[in-house]
Amino acid sequence: MIKFIDLFAGTGGIRLGFEQACKKHEIETECVYSSEIDKNACKSYELNFGHNPYSDITKVDTLPSFDFMLAGFPCQSFSYAGKQRGFGDTRGTLFFDVERLLKKYKPKGFILENVRGLTTHDKGRTFKTIINSLEAIGYNVEYRLMNTSNFNVPQNRVRIYIVGVLEQPFQIKLNSDTGAIDSHNFKSRNGQQSLFETIVSNKVISDILEPNPDKKYYCSKEFTKQLKSVIGKDLSKLNGYRLIDTRNGNSLHSWELGIKGKCNKDEINFMNLLIANRRKKIFGTHQDGKALTQEQIETFYKKDNFKEVTELLLKKGYLSNYDNKYNPVCGNMSFEVFKFLDPNSISITLTASDTNRLGIVQNGKARRLTTRECARLQGFPESYKLLENDNAVYKQMGNAVSVPVIEALTNDLLENNKGILERKANAKSHTHLQFAEATTQAKIAKEYAFANASKFAEKNNESTTTYIKNSGLSALSKVNT
Repeated sequence: MIKFIDLFAGTGGIRLGFEQACKKHEIETECVYSSEIDKNACKSYELNFGHNPYSDITKVDTLPSFDFMLAGFPCQSFSYAGKQRGFGDTRGTLFFDVERLLKKYKPKGFILENVRGLTTHDKGRTFKTIINSLEAIGYNVEYRLMNTSNFNVPQNRVRIYIVGVLEQPFQIKLNSDTGAIDSHNFKSRNGQQSLFETIVSNKVISDILEPNPDKKYYCSKEFTKQLKSVIGKDLSKLNGYRLIDTRNGNSLHSWELGIKGKCNKDEINFMNLLIANRRKKIFGTHQDGKALTQEQIETFYKKDNFKEVTELLLKKGYLSNYDNKYNPVCGNMSFEVFKFLDPNSISITLTASDTNRLGIVQNGKARRLTTRECARLQGFPESYKLLENDNAVYKQMGNAVSVPVIEALTNDLLENNKGILERKANAKSHTHLQFAEATTQAKIAKEYAFANASKFAEKNNESTTTYIKNSGLSALSKVNT
């Protein structure tokens, strides 16, 4: 039996992978504590695991005894998609709560997950601090950079996985393997390279698509019309395109599609030249996305209709003019779908901010990915229940931990280190209530036992009512979650 805790639990991706691997090795598991502060994620967790993990781990000091820690601690502080403030961000300091609980309880082992940016933040010093902290507690530590796309899931998602075992050497045979280039810059083709000894047959986007998705996922007639006005009738030409007002890559801009109003050739030409040239060093380095004067713009826009064109663009809202300087007004949020995936390739990295607007062309029609398809891109099984709130699910899947990677990592640990995580038999068995009465913060453990009474009752072949009565928990009100 392995008793584990699940911190920063999200929708339970780490837990699922860990439990699935243990099951293959015929090792029983029990989650004795879980923690998550996002209320929608808590709802998903409860829907699938039977208890609500809502709690602020920074305020928790007493936990049931456990053998193993799972923690996908917040990544925004180290992410390439964020501002990379690291330990200068409150979310970054949550690692020290992981450290605090490891130091206090000394479980047999742990698996931690974070973005690859953690390894390079502050020139590697942040990551070194984390590893040194874990080793100082007494853990032998191994870590791997691994891409979800190498685990038969068609998503380009590189993450750092840190594994530790207390005061005992161990080995992980999986190699670091970043596979496809990890980038938030969309590319129509993602190269795939495996360092594994055995080459696996990897899935592509078309393998995870629903054959008959709900109509709500399809783009509107107006938006489809705008796409066809530029692409033509064959929307499959959109494969690998992003609809975003940027200067680089395979892009279709809002002014090309006429999102805010149809533009003529001169207007489109003006905007494309402006967005391509405004960041050049000759115009200064003090500002990202610099506003330019008419004189500066006319160094690359050579036509003599500057006033006519700019007035039309200002009126339609594609252009702003402040202090006699012109700047594009980007319409990225106006796109119903702004990144079209190639069905014969793999997906870009899912993120909480844009998963809801990832698109696909299927049967000649443009649509968003469904929530179930996004769950498949994270390796969640079909049995995993999704909330009815699509926006919440999109966000959750953008933040989720890829289930197959955790499963493979745990399986590797168990396979190559026989018995390393098996729990030694205790001389005395303790119920959750007995534990609660033995701790200095009994209320926490009692409330946990109450919240999970149905689960414990089932194990004892009792009704929930009987368990609560016999355990002395009847005086507790419903846990405030």
